[in-house]
Amino acid sequence: MRINTALKTFFAVATLGFLASCNNSRDYKDNSRATGWDLTGKEGMMKYQTDYEEQKTGPGLIFIEGGTFTMGRVQDDVMHDWNNTPNQQHVQSFYMDETEVTNRMYLQYLDWLKLTFPPTEKKYRDIYYGALPDTLVWRNRLGYNETMTNNYLRHPAYQNYPVVGVNWIQATEFSKWRTDRVNEALLEEEGYTTEGARLQADASSTFSTETYINAPTKVYGGNDSLTRGRNADRLTQVVKEDTIHKYVQRKDGVILPEYRLPTEAEWEYAALGMSSTREYNQYRGRKKYPWDGQYTRSGSRKTSGDQLANFKQGDGDYGGIAGWSDDGADITAEIKTYPPNDYGLYDMAGNVAEWVADVYRPIVDDEFNDFNYYRGNVYTKNSIGEDGTVEVLTPDDVIYDTLSNGKIVPRSLPGEIKKEPVTKEDTYLRTQFTESDNRDFRDGDKASGRYYREQGDTQDESKRMYNAPKHKVSVMQDSTGNSSLDRQYDTSSERTTLIDNEVRVYKGGSWRDRAYWLDPAQRRYFPQDMATDYIGFRNAMSRVGSKSKKGKRARD
Repeated sequence: MRINTALKTFFAVATLGFLASCNNSRDYKDNSRATGWDLTGKEGMMKYQTDYEEQKTGPGLIFIEGGTFTMGRVQDDVMHDWNNTPNQQHVQSFYMDETEVTNRMYLQYLDWLKLTFPPTEKKYRDIYYGALPDTLVWRNRLGYNETMTNNYLRHPAYQNYPVVGVNWIQATEFSKWRTDRVNEALLEEEGYTTEGARLQADASSTFSTETYINAPTKVYGGNDSLTRGRNADRLTQVVKEDTIHKYVQRKDGVILPEYRLPTEAEWEYAALGMSSTREYNQYRGRKKYPWDGQYTRSGSRKTSGDQLANFKQGDGDYGGIAGWSDDGADITAEIKTYPPNDYGLYDMAGNVAEWVADVYRPIVDDEFNDFNYYRGNVYTKNSIGEDGTVEVLTPDDVIYDTLSNGKIVPRSLPGEIKKEPVTKEDTYLRTQFTESDNRDFRDGDKASGRYYREQGDTQDESKRMYNAPKHKVSVMQDSTGNSSLDRQYDTSSERTTLIDNEVRVYKGGSWRDRAYWLDPAQRRYFPQDMATDYIGFRNAMSRVGSKSKKGKRARD
């Protein structure tokens, strides 16, 4: 009896173990589908993230589920620009700022730069001054706008108004800064870096997301006490009797993708706000505004007659007659003044127009690509030093760029990884791309010129497809070592266009625009190193993982 009982117990345990093994092998949550080995690090092997749910929503962002839509205008093109003909595009899911970037948000950026790179030190002066918005954009030779010139950026009355006077380059640099500050706070919140580390940074000990991922021992100036927080031991692992001190990597799912300017396709898709009503006319591009309907005034019973956006209503009419019919703003308006669209995004029409990432061309080349369309790719790679590790910029290695108007702006800050263009060796036998700079691919490059077949490599400069003026600014030094800018203005009378690789698309109408420009399909361009009083911006972020936040789709 004892033997039979023991045998039954043995087989019962064996059966349960076999069934558990089968369940584990079927589930593959904590063990490898390839080898069956443990993935949690318990067996002394490398640890993998097995309980990741989905991407966190970064500060200020709203989730936009991607899909297909008709990009471009199908209404009458009364301006005859012919630069937004309808075409079918598909965008992946992404995140978009709920509102435009405000003065207060941008001031936080300026204050951080001022504290970290004191402008009183000569070698850092252009870091802070290069990021300052151009407050003189408010001036008009026949108008009195000094109140906005002196107060709009810094007075608390305007703190929740969209920032203006920011050029495309400055908006891009703000996006990089925001990425680093958000990820720095996430790492500190999770205990992977020392509490308060972000408050101790100076010019020689800053945090960069890309540096942390590629060379974590070099962030915070190599100060290990700042990169080993209270929960850093979670990353410590014993592999083959060796204790490995690790840092958070992409595979851990803690670090968010970068904040960036949205592409034109993403911006237009988000502005249309087609999440709640999937009518055929909207799918075909018939939707005229970010809201439903063909008019700019509300048809709702409670708000009947109220304007749904901040725009110029007529000659000398920037807000309407004071009182009940007024739209509440003459210049820009405070964020969230007007109702959001179906995605929950505010001011996707009116208030300020917004920079997007794309280089402008009169056509959208949907014949070559209809998925995540974007013109402006300039591929780079990390610069590798003689010791075989990535090169991280020091306070003496700040990289500046002199703009066409003579303004000096930083393009890479201390603590960031030095970048360099990809080379022919990097692209050898690749089919997707062959060069680093692809901004004029298939439209405006040498091979696209109408005279290319005639002249080949000796193509005449005056017969370029886009022969925009080329202004040059160079730094001159005299015998005493003092430097000055030599501005060479292009006075050629043979220039036929303002389009080149340095002009960027901006979308949406503004407080200065008539209702015609509120259509999300409208597109205009402006030099990337110039600013106005009616162009602002908002950030986007790519989504990684599933397209929908509703979880896995049911399968038969």
